[in-house]
Amino acid sequence: MGEFGFGITGETANYGTPTNPILPFHIPGGSSCGSSVAVAAKLVDFSLGIDTTGCIRIPASSCGLLGFRPSHGVISTVGVLINSKSLDTVGLFARDPSVLNRVGHVLLQASTLAPRRVKHFIIADDCFQLSRIPKYKTVDVLCKAVQSLSGYQPPNHVNIAQYIASKVPCLMDFNEKSRNMKPVIATLKALATVMLYIQRYEFKTNHKEWINSVKPKLGPGSSAHVRAALNMTHENNKAIYKIRTELRVALHNLLKDEGILVIPTAFDFPLKLNSKKSHSLEYEDRSFLLSSIAGMSGCCQVTIPLGVHDGYPVSLSLIAAHGADKFLLDTILDIYSSIQKQVSIASNSLPSPDTSGDMDASELLKEKGNAAYKGRQWNKAVNYYSESIKLNNTNATYYSNRAAAFLELGCFQQAEVDCSQAIFLDKKNVKAFLRRGTARESLMFYKEAAQDFKHALVLEPQNKVAVAAEKRLKKLS
Repeated sequence: MGEFGFGITGETANYGTPTNPILPFHIPGGSSCGSSVAVAAKLVDFSLGIDTTGCIRIPASSCGLLGFRPSHGVISTVGVLINSKSLDTVGLFARDPSVLNRVGHVLLQASTLAPRRVKHFIIADDCFQLSRIPKYKTVDVLCKAVQSLSGYQPPNHVNIAQYIASKVPCLMDFNEKSRNMKPVIATLKALATVMLYIQRYEFKTNHKEWINSVKPKLGPGSSAHVRAALNMTHENNKAIYKIRTELRVALHNLLKDEGILVIPTAFDFPLKLNSKKSHSLEYEDRSFLLSSIAGMSGCCQVTIPLGVHDGYPVSLSLIAAHGADKFLLDTILDIYSSIQKQVSIASNSLPSPDTSGDMDASELLKEKGNAAYKGRQWNKAVNYYSESIKLNNTNATYYSNRAAAFLELGCFQQAEVDCSQAIFLDKKNVKAFLRRGTARESLMFYKEAAQDFKHALVLEPQNKVAVAAEKRLKKLS
């Protein structure tokens, strides 16, 4: 696990990083990385972990597992070296929903019988708009899964950031004043800032004396977190704990006894191992935006795996009101098989058109282009990608994918132009650098091609295609 329970990447300097069984060259997620990997590798049926700021939910998402963060305070933390008393929870990982349910009931000391409630899902639309995963792989899967089940009301929709901002007025004091920041990010960033303030304040209170006297040798990630905690000043303590109370009340009023909030577990796919420090910090910051909702309110949350998209694990999370843990676990058990059936259908079919706008129509055309590409119908793929670009000319993937089809057709100049546009839109698009390098090499622009492959290696140091191309171009030059 991560030292002192810090960090959500799962990379540990002193004892080695556990290998993510489904993505060996990517992070397992942390800080409960060993617990998640043990279950994902099928070494055990379940495992316990500690979730403070996302340390069960992020590993569960990264390793394709069910992950349960209980309501704060409902499961004893006796025997745990506390990181943050106000945030720490003892939760668990499992592959099977029946195991998650049974172990959860033991931990909660819950009775097996409970009144049956009508359930309804409340979908946080603003959060899903920021996700890199298309809705037909997440929200649509859930909605279709419950259509055939009894005891569920039609789903409602909410702008959760707007709701929180209106119900938690103290949070305004922590909002960053930036014109370029979307309101949803501004609100959730403020919430995450307060969550980290609480964590650091309580960690410093608990461990400052020991750390200063022992001076332990920590890995760079943990060391940075510990240093930030020890260097913080104590201000606005009353305000930050008031925010926590206000948020719990706000979510209780939204969810009541039968509501379940639906959010992405993470906005991004798992990082590559040994990513740049700046990339890791950005990944952590964006992860905290979502984990702060349950973390700050003390509500219970379950991460549910939803298969893969572009080779990466997909998940979403369900949040119930504080104390509604058994209700949430029973709901997971009730809907899980139906969800997995819809996951299978979604993975074998193209997305349905969405009347909400051109964005979803462009995704549909991109998927048709991908299908044509896999079928070696290069001209057809180019046409589909071109239609996607007409509907949405700000998506780097559409240009990069069309470039791949142009390369197959031998249209190297067109491929170079598309890749340049993709890179303009997304400076971290590794595939665009690789494809532009290939196009330039085919056009005998060896120096420019070498620069592209070098950029790809900066982004992905272990990329085999870029390594081989760099060696090949050195011989040519």
